[in-house]
Amino acid sequence: MHTVNIHEAKTHLSRLIEQATKGESFIIAKAGKPLVKVMPLSAPEAGQVKRLGFMAGQITVPDDFDQMGSTEIALLFGDES
Repeated sequence: MHTVNIHEAKTHLSRLIEQATKGESFIIAKAGKPLVKVMPLSAPEAGQVKRLGFMAGQITVPDDFDQMGSTEIALLFGDES
């Protein structure tokens, strides 16, 4: 991984981005001090498993979920019935 200074990064941004998209990460530095690491974003593959619903079938929600604890909650808010 190579390091470039801010001026060089601004001058050659298109070339550096092209290299990063090909997997060649680089570091941008200011006065020799590393500031940021530039690396490609990895897009998910077409057949890759998505996280949404990853626990399907492993947990259950009771039918009265929206009513659970309603008596206790009502008492906390002063309902005496």
